[in-house]
Amino acid sequence: MRRKKGVDIEIDKLTNSIVNVISREEFQTEFSKVTPKEIKKKDWLFDWHKELKDKNYEVYKMTTVENKNIIQGLVSFQKREDFVFINLVESANFNRGKDKLYEGVGGNLFAHACKISKDSGFGGFVSFISKSSLMEYYNRTLGATRTIGQRMIIVDDDAEILITKYFKNK
Repeated sequence: MRRKKGVDIEIDKLTNSIVNVISREEFQTEFSKVTPKEIKKKDWLFDWHKELKDKNYEVYKMTTVENKNIIQGLVSFQKREDFVFINLVESANFNRGKDKLYEGVGGNLFAHACKISKDSGFGGFVSFISKSSLMEYYNRTLGATRTIGQRMIIVDDDAEILITKYFKNK
């Protein structure tokens, strides 16, 4: 599948980590770099193997603390001069649509990028290219602001809200 330009992920709800949609049980998450062996192409909309080959980007998997073998979502980003640029972000196929297993995955992936930015001395500043039809949606759900064209940014207080929400115990 050829990647279309722009981030396209559902931010269903800002939760404390991720929440099972049936039981409402919360699961703490953690992030680590992903390896090609861990990604099965059939499970993802995007070609993450291509993303891993590009040495300009770091690719992280999100798992639950309880089960480190099941990838809940993936995020690819690049540290630039004074911010983190998100290139690609995706929820696992079982976390998409009306029959998803967990909510909060999309917000958690963005929160991780904000945390990396803050830990790198960039103040939580994150940038990404949005699909044009989702710009207002990301403004409403993430506090992202449009800059030029389809570029959006998450800065300062909005980044801190995401970091605090998802990483309150870290």
